Amino acid sequence: MQKEIILLDGGMGQELIKNSKSNPHPLWSTYVMSEEPELVKKAHIDFIEAGASIITLNTYSTTPERLEANDLLDKFSFFHKKAIDLAREAIDHTKKNVLIAGCLPPLVWSYRPDKAPDYDKCVDLYLQIVNEQQDYVDLFICETMASLKEAKAAVAAAKTSGKPIWCGLTLEDNEKCELRSGEKLLDCVKELQSIGQEEFLLNCSFPEVIDNGIAILSKNTSFFGGYANGFTSIEPLKTASNVSVLSARTDLGAEEYSRHAINWANQGASVVGGCCEIGPRHIKYLHDILIENDFKIVDFLS
Repeated sequence: MQKEIILLDGGMGQELIKNSKSNPHPLWSTYVMSEEPELVKKAHIDFIEAGASIITLNTYSTTPERLEANDLLDKFSFFHKKAIDLAREAIDHTKKNVLIAGCLPPLVWSYRPDKAPDYDKCVDLYLQIVNEQQDYVDLFICETMASLKEAKAAVAAAKTSGKPIWCGLTLEDNEKCELRSGEKLLDCVKELQSIGQEEFLLNCSFPEVIDNGIAILSKNTSFFGGYANGFTSIEPLKTASNVSVLSARTDLGAEEYSRHAINWANQGASVVGGCCEIGPRHIKYLHDILIENDFKIVDFLS
């Protein structure tokens, strides 16, 4: 019997950087929605046509904290509405059976959980995002969660929507299977399970690191998956304001990346996809190789 699997899209932000006329800046993926919105729509279309079952809203950098730091808090609702409209336009264009995932990202800074506010403020800020998105999305992905505190806050806020929630944790790029906060992956999973969260993803880490994390998830939860990044290192971003300081790996083409994702699928993953530097070509190759390996890509409306 074929095993069903959900195929996520890839990294929106890096696709925008590759195609934008503007130089990267702290809110590049936000500004592009008013300056070059067609690029966001095109990236969604490219991922859908590559075979993705789900696309994620382009709201990773549109948190209240980030917008306020750039004197754009008054545009909070505008940017969220624009992201929703562009995702829906892309689906209408392709006429494919695709779901939209809401995005609950790090509130202040990727990979720096020490920058996050206290728990109660995190919940309040995530609730603001949930309220903007909940009527227009099919599920929420709490993604690139680098600490248990932010993950719990994002999950708690998302629960108010009544929508499915997938919790995406990001691991330090070493052999320890720890979140970037230093907290053990298994400890965090068990703590999140204690508040009712059962769907876990690993994202925005080396695929080799996610290989190790998937082995842990496969023994401790029934719904899990992974979508890795293609950076050589995320260390420069811990002190820089935008991703222009990061470099892409040259050894992680579509075929190489798919070897990792097929490994996750063969361990029982429910979801695979791509994060930063994993583009439509990767997703298309992964789509085809999953089918070759007798997986059935989920069609939500069939």
